[in-house]
Amino acid sequence: MQYVKLGHTGLDISPICLGCMTFGEPERGYPSWSMPEEESRSILKQAIEAAINFFDTANVYSDGSSEEILGRAVRDFARRDEVVVATKVRGVMRPGPNGGGLSRKAIFTEVDASLTRLGTDYIDLYQIHRLDPEVPMEETLEALHDVVKSGKVRHIGASSMYAWQFSKALYLQKMNGWARFVSMQNHYNLLNREEEREMLPLCADQGIGVIPWSPLARGRLTRDWDAVTDRSSADPMGSALYNATETADRAVVEQVAKIAAARGVPRARVALAWLLRNPVISAPIVGAGKPGHLNDALAALEVGLTDDEVAKLEAPYVPHPVLWWGISNGVVRD
Repeated sequence: MQYVKLGHTGLDISPICLGCMTFGEPERGYPSWSMPEEESRSILKQAIEAAINFFDTANVYSDGSSEEILGRAVRDFARRDEVVVATKVRGVMRPGPNGGGLSRKAIFTEVDASLTRLGTDYIDLYQIHRLDPEVPMEETLEALHDVVKSGKVRHIGASSMYAWQFSKALYLQKMNGWARFVSMQNHYNLLNREEEREMLPLCADQGIGVIPWSPLARGRLTRDWDAVTDRSSADPMGSALYNATETADRAVVEQVAKIAAARGVPRARVALAWLLRNPVISAPIVGAGKPGHLNDALAALEVGLTDDEVAKLEAPYVPHPVLWWGISNGVVRD
């Protein structure tokens, strides 16, 4: 494994990040298609043995059980100082006031709760799971600075927002001498390239590591357009993200299939290879429910697409609406 730096930090990460929303007790809450611990541990062990050291989860995934499963796997299969654990805060964790969000009170409560579930005394990358429109940005940013200075968090990151909002946050952090965001976890893949307009250039300019979520478009880039899986049938967010541009998206998926067939490789490798060739991308966050999913992600590191192949993949793209999921009702679902 050839490790890369997360943005302009000194933190060494694998160029594939294993997304842990897949791992969690289904009866604990969203998502309904998550894998219970016994099944999850085999994938986590496979990843660690393959030298993947970067794992992303969130407090809200399966009501905290994703963090619990990840924490026990790290304890049992790895050395903590070699693993980069990333989690997120903002989702509603309990009913009533202050049960979620990005207030100072919520952040201080939830960082301790995540540390307990993860079974560790520090988090390598603590990310805000979208902005909280109900809380002044300054309050959130100062609270994040304080959890870094307390030693509970090593680095902080952000997730999907408008580029002007991220620029404002970076400005406020610099102006006040607060800990700075080092990463942006955003929605970016062959079916949704809107981040190329402003966010990716901003991150490149500011030395921010980009760790895209849903790099395979919730599996749509890996199979025939009309194919249905257990997850796709239980994941309305996938339809909401892509169905409005179905004709153009189907054409992109067909190009992925043609290039993969010509190369004799699974489609996932082609779709991920397209992402990995972008120098601003530090590591796509890849979910894996089967050993083969992880194998394809690792193999994508060796696929070098030609300029002609890239042009064919990108040609059918049309502009997509910008959708900031999870802001309404305090629910985050990615």
